[in-house]
Amino acid sequence: MSMDSLWLAVTNLGRDEVFIAVLALYTLLVNPRGGRHLGVAFALSYLVNSALKYGLNLPRPFTDDPSVASEAARRTALGPGLPSGHTQMAATLWLGMAAQMRRGWFWGVAAALVALIGASRLLLHVHYPSDVIVGLGLGLGFAFLAAALPFPERGLGRWLPAGVLVLIAAFLPAGTPREYGTALGLLAGFWAARPDFAPPRDWAGRVIVGVAGLAIVFAAYFVLGALPQSFKDIGLVRALRYAALVLVAVQVVPLALRRWLPVQEAPAVPVAPAAPTGIR
Repeated sequence: MSMDSLWLAVTNLGRDEVFIAVLALYTLLVNPRGGRHLGVAFALSYLVNSALKYGLNLPRPFTDDPSVASEAARRTALGPGLPSGHTQMAATLWLGMAAQMRRGWFWGVAAALVALIGASRLLLHVHYPSDVIVGLGLGLGFAFLAAALPFPERGLGRWLPAGVLVLIAAFLPAGTPREYGTALGLLAGFWAARPDFAPPRDWAGRVIVGVAGLAIVFAAYFVLGALPQSFKDIGLVRALRYAALVLVAVQVVPLALRRWLPVQEAPAVPVAPAAPTGIR
């Protein structure tokens, strides 16, 4: 295997399909509510990354001289350069999980993966160092957001923002980069989701849920992706596709696999004791 092929394999750990699989498995098998909060932070990170990329519209190393990067490497580099999406999203996902889990060994694994993905973008000559550094800094910020801020799961705090996000997608002008619709859909889906299940405790249950859950999620992913290109890239349609994909992973899979994902209601919000009355 050539070095270019090796770094292409590493950089492909930052593909959408890998992020979908990891987020789904983490939510189903490890931390359902943490996965939902991480999903919200991930979608916010994706939205900010897209806004900065297209707002700044800065070049990549191969913009003026395509020969500096291979054709295969250039196919992994869509859109403008700053910040690096692979680096930012990998940092948000893996370091967000590490911040929630708080296990030393996982911090090491997560940091190594993020470092390798960031390095791959430089060694494939598809990003400048500044692109990777900014992406890493933003990813760190959203990773800690995923661990520090629980997002509303009940009432209007759950449904109203999701509805507003879909409404925004409906009014995206023609020609808007498709990443905006994707980000709005992911954000709406995770915000509306309410994981009410406990992860399986035995290895047999984990294997069944992992395999069957991913099969259902990717079946939905490919079915939704089979829509005509001109139709599915409309902002509203794209947002609804990704919102539906999230809800399949967080709501439909647990219903289908309820035997291994038993219902677990969210802990009640503690109520402060009533203030004493009278003089004592």
